[in-house]
Amino acid sequence: MLGETFLILMVMFIAVMGPSLVIAVLGFAVIKALSRNPSASSKIFLGMGIMLVFVESISVLAILVVFQLFSR
Repeated sequence: MLGETFLILMVMFIAVMGPSLVIAVLGFAVIKALSRNPSASSKIFLGMGIMLVFVESISVLAILVVFQLFSR
């Protein structure tokens, strides 16, 4: 029982931390790109928004898969 709970917690941690790290790296890259070329802000923000949507959808799908795998 305790081992299964620990396994569920570890899988959930990985499923949440992966996309969180991607969001952090994306934010750093956007700030760096805006500091180099402020006139391209509309294109940069559009790309950032699309990327955030994909990253969040992957994290939601990962959490749903974890719930489905470990449901009782």
